[in-house]
Amino acid sequence: MSRRYDHARVQEYWQQVWERDGVFECPTDAEDPTYVLGMFPYTSGSLHMGHIRNYAITDAYARYRRMAGDDVLHPMGWDAFGLPAENAAYERDTDPESWTRTCIDQMKDDLREMGFGYDWSREITTCDPEYYQWNQWLFTQFYDEGLVDYGAATVNWCPDCETVLADAQVETPPETDGGETITDANHSHTHGGGVCWRCGTGVEQRDLDQWFFAITDYAEELYRGLDDLEGWPDGVRDSQRNWIGRQEGARVAFSVGHDDYDTVEAFTTRLDTVYGATYLALSPGHDLARALADEDDAVADYVESVASTDDAGMSGVETDLTATHPYTGGELPVYVAAYVLDDVGTGAVMGVPAHNEQDHAFADEHDLPVEQAVEPVDGSGTDLPHAPYTGDGMLTDSGEYDGLASSAARERLREHEAAEEAVTYRLRDWLISRQRYWGTPIPIVHCDDCGHVPVPEDDLPVELPDYVQTTGNPLDAAEEWKQTTCPDCGADAVRETDTMDTFVDSSWYFLRYLSPHFEDAPFDQETADEWLPIDVYVGGEEHAVLHLLYIRFFTRALSDIGLLDREEPVERLINQGTVLHSGEKMSKSKGNDIAPHEYGAETTRLFVLSAAHPSQDFEWTVKDVSTAYDFQQTLYRLVTEYTDRTETRTESTDHDAYLEREIDRTIAAVTEEYDRFRFHRVIGELQRFARLLGRYAGYDRPYQFAYGRGLRVLAGLVAPIAPFLAEEMWQLLDEEGLVAESRWPEPLRDVEDYRIERQVVRRTLDDVREITEVVDIDEPNEIELVVAADWKYRAYEIARESDPDDAIVGEIMADEDIKQHGDAAAEFADRLADRGAGLEPIIDGERELNTLQQAAWLFEDEFGCDVVVRRAAPDDDLAAKARPNKPAIHIS
Repeated sequence: MSRRYDHARVQEYWQQVWERDGVFECPTDAEDPTYVLGMFPYTSGSLHMGHIRNYAITDAYARYRRMAGDDVLHPMGWDAFGLPAENAAYERDTDPESWTRTCIDQMKDDLREMGFGYDWSREITTCDPEYYQWNQWLFTQFYDEGLVDYGAATVNWCPDCETVLADAQVETPPETDGGETITDANHSHTHGGGVCWRCGTGVEQRDLDQWFFAITDYAEELYRGLDDLEGWPDGVRDSQRNWIGRQEGARVAFSVGHDDYDTVEAFTTRLDTVYGATYLALSPGHDLARALADEDDAVADYVESVASTDDAGMSGVETDLTATHPYTGGELPVYVAAYVLDDVGTGAVMGVPAHNEQDHAFADEHDLPVEQAVEPVDGSGTDLPHAPYTGDGMLTDSGEYDGLASSAARERLREHEAAEEAVTYRLRDWLISRQRYWGTPIPIVHCDDCGHVPVPEDDLPVELPDYVQTTGNPLDAAEEWKQTTCPDCGADAVRETDTMDTFVDSSWYFLRYLSPHFEDAPFDQETADEWLPIDVYVGGEEHAVLHLLYIRFFTRALSDIGLLDREEPVERLINQGTVLHSGEKMSKSKGNDIAPHEYGAETTRLFVLSAAHPSQDFEWTVKDVSTAYDFQQTLYRLVTEYTDRTETRTESTDHDAYLEREIDRTIAAVTEEYDRFRFHRVIGELQRFARLLGRYAGYDRPYQFAYGRGLRVLAGLVAPIAPFLAEEMWQLLDEEGLVAESRWPEPLRDVEDYRIERQVVRRTLDDVREITEVVDIDEPNEIELVVAADWKYRAYEIARESDPDDAIVGEIMADEDIKQHGDAAAEFADRLADRGAGLEPIIDGERELNTLQQAAWLFEDEFGCDVVVRRAAPDDDLAAKARPNKPAIHIS
């Protein structure tokens, strides 16, 4: 029999067997299956290594839980709409659907080749009318509930993609080192121009009529709900908190005396600094700023100029208005300033140069006064007027509020009639309009008489027309498709020509997997309520304020509409790290990508899971890939050598007992690491276990029961990670059925203290190695391991159970059995007291003796000499050196 494993020879066979037997199909009558999901892929043409890492994680865990006895839901589908497919079709002189279907076929073959076990009976494709009709249906439900808005807005426009972008789809360009996000008392925004998340083109600002989902209605819920997502990475939760941008403070009304505006409200989190306000600043998009632009050419020119620049810095224009300070009655100049944002607070800022960095920079630029209102409590002084003091302190030059601490002053100042307690959010409504073809048509008809009319449910889906290459918005050019009649009055009308942001598709796709063929609604509510939340969701952290925020919004909105009983979609979120090559993210655009099939399914899966914790980045290296390849060959060779072997034993010895115990210890360790998603440690455990099995087989004729069980356990434990290889091993061992459907290995004996047993053996081996090296003993005659006397274990446990502040020595010496050992007991008690709370759990003396006796063959095999393991005898010279779980060692 060949002892070389050839994955290409077996992978198609086993994939067919799994599909034939429906191994990965989740039963529809499952009460509450374990729902394991990886973010579905965009149909780009072939899988890349980032896909492989993501899906290797979900597949390994899903297979593990299935073997552990769970019903497991592990589906796959295709994020099939989107501008890249439209661009790719344009470049290839084809249509987006043909290109997309070709990509899906290729990617599905790639997934099968990698051995991923999906329930393909639940496959969904978002560009199918059977799917996107429910996008449209959900849009109409949201519309009826007041969660859809339409109106003029200043939007982000990508001139290359020729479409608008949501705020979360505008990225900070790399040259600004991630952008400078400033969050201070009154303002929060990012400096620097943004670029399109798809193509990297600089984003422009345009005024257009657009469709929005009212995600801001859920700002408080989404913010508060983050505290309950204990299974989510802190980085994602922090990103969402920052994006939602909740700030508690106050609105302060300043009288301005404009014909159309009596007052302007400014939001501040530092009301205690209000006496330091020396000007009022409006954002260029503020309603009053626009009104002033109609009246004042200087203001109009400024507003127009900042709309066309990425970074207007601390520029601004003074207006003819003045504002009345509500606390002092003084007159303040009113500016229009680019650093004040429309969507932060109220779009108006009370400028406090003495206590805010941005206000200070603006005041410095425009020669405005700096007036202190807060001073440090400790009298340490400030660097005013050259730099602002931004901390809390004690109020000064603040009228009747002088001497109050900042926190108390904020409470008192809010009692003024001009101030009102307020909470603001950075979050803006989700802009879903896209001026492209390859997406879900927005189901609205525009009627001159009736206005915006949703398409009736019976007329859904509104399908896309045939694709015609054109510039601009292809649907706007589809005249025959566009012309229709009003559902309400029957008059001539036109269809909405914008399509939905593709993040709408992915905001609820996880629900469609639960009932993919359900015809009466997007999903069966009873099943969804029973099977949600997703137990484990794996995907990139880069979606923190895109997809991961949107699915939370959708779930809460669906709950309020009455379509779900759940408010959060995901219980545990895992962000997989990046695969690097030569220090850079592996990608086709950089020319440093590695095709997943290049090294074979098993090698690739073993490597991407062994290289690092799932959340960490790792470097792709040929050396480490070779290690993964060698490991699978080792596993296969162990089995083939065993099946070819004719000589085994049927009677057990001590070293067989050690192997049996190590099998149980390995099962316990590997199971714990699978539960914690530490697959790199799973593989490390299996590598150690494989080396032990090889060493055991070379030491003596194997004990058939122990060695055969060890190989079966090895096949079962590696099956979630290297499934093709495991099935081959399982078959060679003449086991029934498929390893994918076998029960997860279980220890035969108690393994509660398995880590301590291992530590005793490994530490003792290390101590013997160190002694032989230091003393320069090349060929020892005998190694003697002496386990401590019983009374020392009793003393150790007394010390562990004692409060470190107690008189530990006294407690130990109060024990009559210990006390009779006199000075030796007192000396040992002193040593334990010195260690205090640093005492680790131990196994008792009898168990330590048995463990070392069973492991004696490891010492004999390594050092080539006899090994004696015994308990310390009375008046034994070695007894004083022996401590619990650290035997005395004598080498002759």
